Amino acid sequence: MNDKISVLDIDIDNYTAKEAMKETVRYLESDPVNVVELVTVDGLMQMDEVPELKDDIRKFDLVLAGDKTILEAADITDRRTIQETEGHVFMKMFFRYIHKNHKRVYLLVESEEEGEHLYNYLEHSYSGSQIIGLAKVSAQNRADDMLVNAINGGEVDCVISILSSPLQEEFIAKNRGILNTRIWMGLGKGILPVGRPGFGQGRITQFLMKRIFKKEIEKRKRDMSEALVSAK
Repeated sequence: MNDKISVLDIDIDNYTAKEAMKETVRYLESDPVNVVELVTVDGLMQMDEVPELKDDIRKFDLVLAGDKTILEAADITDRRTIQETEGHVFMKMFFRYIHKNHKRVYLLVESEEEGEHLYNYLEHSYSGSQIIGLAKVSAQNRADDMLVNAINGGEVDCVISILSSPLQEEFIAKNRGILNTRIWMGLGKGILPVGRPGFGQGRITQFLMKRIFKKEIEKRKRDMSEALVSAK
């Protein structure tokens, strides 16, 4: 199953976790860097403000919904798909695979705190993962050349990024052609339990963001309906 859905003009692959994992394993056996991205509500809202970036995202190999709210916006009601998305089943399958198969991983974060939390999460949940390096990426001082050299020098199989949007997408779109890794796994913010604000503050922020997102989706659907009626 892969009927693509479109949310805020971003094409998203409607895969089951097993289907997505099958594709990802195939990517890990190929040489060119393949880009896999789990998009969130916040990420889609941020990317919507950078229209020129959407063409780059269409060239990504696999784009998956990281939040059931995105599926609901596309009128996806399949119970299994929603449950797998809500439980982050694909992400957990991916982490188990790279751990079991001793894949070499490089981590990209935006702060020392995020780096510490992400490293500890992987060590606790997937003890023995081969984390080769970790680097901070700053929107103000990117230092792309140094980061690319560090990643390439580590001879890694996978880069795991938990950068915010659109920084995450801009970085891989610009440097994809010179990265020597097999998979770029863009997880962004909010999917992993790391780098989040305080529990209460985080829940409130997510709630408000989802309300804004839903209103924007409703507005666009309404505008499209009116445009269709006017065209008749």
